[in-house]
Amino acid sequence: MSAAVAAAPRVAVVGHVEWLDMAIVERLPRAGEIVTASEHLSVAAGGGAVAAVQMRKLAGGADFFTALGEDRLGARSLAELRDEQGLAVHTTVHPRAQRRAFTHLDASAERTITVLGERLVPHGADPLPWELLDGADGVYFTGGDAGAARAARRARVLVATARAPEGLLAAGVVPDVLIASERDEKESAGVAAFGPGPRWTVLTRGADGGRWIGADGSSGTWAAATPPAPAVDAYGCGDSFAGALAYGLGAGLTLAEALALAARCGAWCLTGRGPYAAQLTRERLDVRERGGAPL
Repeated sequence: MSAAVAAAPRVAVVGHVEWLDMAIVERLPRAGEIVTASEHLSVAAGGGAVAAVQMRKLAGGADFFTALGEDRLGARSLAELRDEQGLAVHTTVHPRAQRRAFTHLDASAERTITVLGERLVPHGADPLPWELLDGADGVYFTGGDAGAARAARRARVLVATARAPEGLLAAGVVPDVLIASERDEKESAGVAAFGPGPRWTVLTRGADGGRWIGADGSSGTWAAATPPAPAVDAYGCGDSFAGALAYGLGAGLTLAEALALAARCGAWCLTGRGPYAAQLTRERLDVRERGGAPL
C-alpha cells in the first residue's frame, strides 16, 4: 500500500445512533406467525456509531458528533459508545425518544431491519466542538443539518452515505466520496440527487464487491474480501466498510487501496455477533499487506 499513509490520521463521524435490538432466529416469521429467538442482543449501533467504532479501531481514536434521545436508551447509548467503545462522543440531548432498530437475524446471517422513531442528527448550531473537524484527515457523514454538513466539509476528505443526503444538499456541500448500496432504492435516489458532483461514487454489492464511478468519467470495480471465518451476522458490514473507506482515504491510501481495506473490514465484521465483536483492528492488519507502511 501507499507509502504516503499518515501515521495517525485524524478521523471523525458526523451522524446518527440507533439502539439495536436484535433477535436471532432460524428464519423470518411468516405473516401471523410467532417465532422464538434463540438469542437476543441489545447494543448502541446505527450507521454512524458502527462506522465511528471501526474508524477508532483503525486510527486509534475517533471523534463522533451526534444527537441522542433524552430517555434511558439515549443515556445507555452515550455510556456504551464512550466508555465501552472508546469514542470521543460529542452530543446534544434532544427531548425525544432514542431512535431504535429492531432486527431479525436469520440462519443465513442476513439481517432484516425495522426502524422505530425519528432519526436524531447533530445540527451546526449545537454547542459542540466543531473546530475539531478543521483539517481532519477523514470524516464520514451519515446525517446532520446544513450547518453540520458545512462543518464536516472542513475535513480534507469527506465521505458520505447516500441514504440521508438532505443536510448536504441543503448546504450545497458535495462530498469527495458518496457511498450507496446499488441494491437499495433509497440510496440510489440519493446518488441521483447529487448527480456527477462527487469525485467518486462508490456502489456496493455486498458479497459481489462493487463498482465506482469518477466525476471525470473513470470507473472501476473491486472484489469482496474473503471472510476469515464463517459468516455470523451481516449487521454493520456496510457501515464498517464505509468507515474504513473514509479512514483509508484520510490516511493517504489510493482509492483502490482504500476499497481493498474497506472490503476486508466488511468481511471481518461479518464473522462476529453484533457489529463490533469482529471488526478489524489496527493490530490485526498484516504488515505484508500494508507494504511496511503504518496504517
